[in-house]
Parts: sequence; C-alpha cells; structure tokens
Amino acid sequence: MTASSSSEQTQTTGATTWQIDSVHSNVEFSVRHMMIATVKGQFANLAGTIHFDEQHPENSSVEATVDASSVTTYNEQRDNHLRTNDFFNAEQWPDIKFKSTKIEHRKGNEYNITGDLTIRDVTKPVVLDTEYDGQILDAFGMQRAAFTATTEINRKDFGVNWNGVIESGGVVVGDKVKVTLNIAATRQD
Repeated sequence: MTASSSSEQTQTTGATTWQIDSVHSNVEFSVRHMMIATVKGQFANLAGTIHFDEQHPENSSVEATVDASSVTTYNEQRDNHLRTNDFFNAEQWPDIKFKSTKIEHRKGNEYNITGDLTIRDVTKPVVLDTEYDGQILDAFGMQRAAFTATTEINRKDFGVNWNGVIESGGVVVGDKVKVTLNIAATRQD
C-alpha cells in the first residue's frame, strides 16, 4: 500500500502525509484487575506517519511506533512491573509497532484499519475501528488532523502472560485489553 516515497505517493494517489504529533497524542488501555475493577493506563511516547487519501481510503496507510517504556498507570510500582519481562520487557523490546495492511471506508468519517501489531516481537493482525475527527489550521499556520481508533486484543496472544491467582478464585489481570488511540497529526506536504 505504501509507495516508494512520500512525495511519489502524494502525487500518484492524492494522499497527504501527516506526522503524528506525539505531544498531543496517546495510546490508552484498560484491563480488568482482580476480576471486577478496571485499571487504566497509557503510553505517552509515540511516533508515526499517516498517508491519508480521503477520496480513495484504500490508498491510505499508517505506520506507528510506541515506546513501551513510556507506559504509565500513575502507580510507579505497577509501571515498573509493566516494563519487566512479566509484561512488555521494554528493555529487550523497546518498541510496540503497528503497520497497516488495509484501510476500508465504512460510512461517513468511519474506517476500518487492518494492520499488523507487534508487541514483544510477536506480530498479530488487528482491526482498528477508526473515526476521522477532521482537520483545522492552527494558530501557527499548521494544518492539523485528528483520529480516534479503538480495538480489543488478548494480551496473551502477544506473549504477555504474567498473572496471579486470587484467593477467592479468579486472576489478578484480565486477558482482554481495550485500546484507544487518540491521534493528532500535522500535515507534512
């Protein structure tokens, strides 16, 4: 889907190139804790490029990288544990990666973005339920766009297997993880 260069793709497909604005973007997640509560967290450091063709979404593509060590649940002890081999092993696998393989327009500003998600050097296909939130010209003369995407993954599919059993039955950490991407991007061409 991605042409050999950004400018070639822009000329041949009508796609515009956008750089993810890491200051105004994040990846949020939520997972069950102790079977009944929900713990939320986020990854603050991400980067990537979006080639977006509104007229022909099938010509669009996305590549993004998230810094696994930037995980925060606002609890230092838990965050440090999440960076270990029990979870993300951020030292050995510092990047969580996503690369689109197919983009489909559903209706209005809604898209399905199918792609390969890599966590801990394990790659699995995922579908991001994505909404194009629009674009504006900011106070500094930069064209900005925003996207919101959601998906749900099973953490064990990616080798994130640590868990503990609680006395009353059940486990400490649920397997299903809800993921929300809040993406702001600036136009590059």
